[in-house]
Amino acid sequence: MDYVQKRMAAAQQGIDEAQQAAKDDTKSSAGDKYETGREMAQQETDRNMAQLTEANKLKIALNLIATSGITNRVENGSVVITNNGNFYVAISAGALTVNGDSYFAISPASPIGLKMKGLKVGEEFNLNGKQYKVESIL
Repeated sequence: MDYVQKRMAAAQQGIDEAQQAAKDDTKSSAGDKYETGREMAQQETDRNMAQLTEANKLKIALNLIATSGITNRVENGSVVITNNGNFYVAISAGALTVNGDSYFAISPASPIGLKMKGLKVGEEFNLNGKQYKVESIL
């Protein structure tokens, strides 16, 4: 959630800065320069709005994950320990470090997320020529 909050804050800051830049841009005698500056500020606002929308989608996805159940199969919200790395099946957020341990936050729709889905402890899967064995599911 901290990762998503940081993305949302950065996008909102970008929107605020672009809007302030557009507001501060005063119309000069060179009208084209004014219009170009306003258009660039609008494009920056639009880009940051898209990032904010994507971050909101990630927040919604995280809020839908049940965190109080114990499961014996890999599903959305599972922490999966394998012989080739630790994974958090939730959203694509890259590498995370929790209590000194590294995890890869992956989407359930990613290639590795799809391979893991439904597996139990002890089961294996192959991805890109690499063999993975599920050692535990938290």
